[in-house]
Amino acid sequence: MPVYYHCQRCTACCRWPGQVQLSDLDIARIAAFLDMSEVEFIQSHTRLNQQRTGLALNDQVDGSCTFLKGDDCSIQDVKPKQCRSFPNGWNFPGFEKLCQAKPLEMEAEAYQEKMRQDS
Repeated sequence: MPVYYHCQRCTACCRWPGQVQLSDLDIARIAAFLDMSEVEFIQSHTRLNQQRTGLALNDQVDGSCTFLKGDDCSIQDVKPKQCRSFPNGWNFPGFEKLCQAKPLEMEAEAYQEKMRQDS
């Protein structure tokens, strides 16, 4: 049976090094949520990604996500697809040691529906 990880909003994934890549849809959704134009959002909250092929979110000085405020994501309702899909859509070896997501076994059809919701 497939395992779906249910996010506990522990914010561990918001704190480790890496980059959050942004799609055009991510940019539009976040900018609207922040009541900014897309240009303003891009100028104030993004940088060129490491591959120089698109945009990624800025980091705070400590390497955590720019939208991590205390122990909460300030854009939770519109967070980027990369964030929504972790750890089900992508992860890395050993993520379970840092991430508090709860593994749930579920039928394949229910699993597929959850994955659709995350994308």
